[in-house]
Amino acid sequence: MEDLYKMLDSQFRPSKQFWEPFYSDRTRPVPFFHNKPDENLHAYIASGLIQPGRALELGCGPGRNAIFLHSKGFRVDAVDISQAAIDWAKERANELLYPIHFQCRSVFELEPREEYDFVYDSGCMHGILPHRRIQYLNMIYNGLKPGGHFGLTCFAPGFGDIGGPQFAMSDWDAYEEKTMKGGLAFTAEKIRYLLSDNFECIELRMMNEMDEDSDLFGVPFLWTSLWRKK
Repeated sequence: MEDLYKMLDSQFRPSKQFWEPFYSDRTRPVPFFHNKPDENLHAYIASGLIQPGRALELGCGPGRNAIFLHSKGFRVDAVDISQAAIDWAKERANELLYPIHFQCRSVFELEPREEYDFVYDSGCMHGILPHRRIQYLNMIYNGLKPGGHFGLTCFAPGFGDIGGPQFAMSDWDAYEEKTMKGGLAFTAEKIRYLLSDNFECIELRMMNEMDEDSDLFGVPFLWTSLWRKK
């Protein structure tokens, strides 16, 4: 199976080749470069849906959500495939004296076993190659404690004018064209199809758009969802 994964992986540009230069230029006008957490993540904690515990963030970028989770009492591990992103996240955490465990690792190197109360993915799964999704979701399921929660944000379809033609691509298109063009979009039905066997849906909605002056991050073309491990 691993040989098959690697053969299919080889048809695409390695993710690190994109993300390393992307995070190396901190002057890019990218909304999620700002050190502010996702509005849905803030809402989960403010409403009491999620209680402090041990958390893992996947694809943490420059650390904005990991830093927020630590500020709310979580013990946080966070990974990203880009060393530039991890270096930036560590700088931010060190300025605040936050002991967050940041690592430059692929999510496919992780093998947690019922270690986490909460796993959060803010824009990682829509960059996962389709043939790797089951492996990815199994890792999350295995890593959560019984009754633990999984939070997911990912691209929604229908926003090609904002994000480009990748939002209309199917899984099959990705293999035909040998690119995901920045990430694949999911319908609500597909999200439920992928997760419902192993997770109970607590909430599934579109992310609320936040003003630039807000202390929270929010754009109108992402799904947000919260799940409980069955």
